[in-house]
Amino acid sequence: MNTSNIGLIGYGEVGRIFSAGLRPKPGVRSVLAWDIKFKAGVPPEQGGVQPQPSMQALCAGSDLVISAVTASNTLAVAQEAALHIRAGAIFLDLNSASPGTKQQCAALIDAAGAHYVEAGVMTSVPPYGIKVPMLLGGARAAELAQLLVSWDMDAKAVSDQLGVASAIKMCRSVMIKGLEALVIESYTTARQYGVEDHVLPTLAETFPSIDWQKQGAYFFSRVVQHGKRRAEEMREAANTVKEAGFDPFMAAAIADKQQFVADSAADGLFKEIPKDARWQDYADRLIADRKR
Repeated sequence: MNTSNIGLIGYGEVGRIFSAGLRPKPGVRSVLAWDIKFKAGVPPEQGGVQPQPSMQALCAGSDLVISAVTASNTLAVAQEAALHIRAGAIFLDLNSASPGTKQQCAALIDAAGAHYVEAGVMTSVPPYGIKVPMLLGGARAAELAQLLVSWDMDAKAVSDQLGVASAIKMCRSVMIKGLEALVIESYTTARQYGVEDHVLPTLAETFPSIDWQKQGAYFFSRVVQHGKRRAEEMREAANTVKEAGFDPFMAAAIADKQQFVADSAADGLFKEIPKDARWQDYADRLIADRKR
């Protein structure tokens, strides 16, 4: 498997972390990057990472193409990449998308003569960096996992069938993003009624291993910072539930709650709240906004 030239599609938080982490790995000659934001002007080379003027240029120079975009762009990226990807190249899809979406992407990439591998990234990339736990699926998953492990990454092939890794990821997301949404709704409502000092101790009694004050602050901060991306992921989780033949009542509601917080953040509701803020600081802004 030739992976000496690596191309990152998406140069946001995850793309930057992976490109910087992969550049010094043994056998890697170049790391290229492309992001739709580059249409406004290609930035200079940074840390050995070479920004490209187009998707076509990136695919032309890459043996391993890694897609790290938002969930809603997963299929569109695969569609464009399939027009330009080299025959025999590996396309590693890190995006949080449903099994059905990943299978559509695979059909496009494989039809172009390349090899599609899906990844389920099982937790937030920071603070793990490229060592974030990943589950891989697809015909070349085991081979790619072996290479990534040799680069000191935490990658495990779970199936040669596409959709298994993403199903694991999406089912977990219903729980994790659901907990975030539940905490925000429960804590803010408790704060409004002035009963948080009664509610949180009961949670500690039931789940004593969790610091509910600290966990609440973390959940609020992450959703405020990444709610838009989380809402997109939860819409893909809802698609996963539908693909399994069920109505996604919970997944859809979680997406709505994540989007609500994201929209509030975009409107500046949480402006100047420090990173180490208490959950109460976020809840108070939501309460004050409701009263306006």
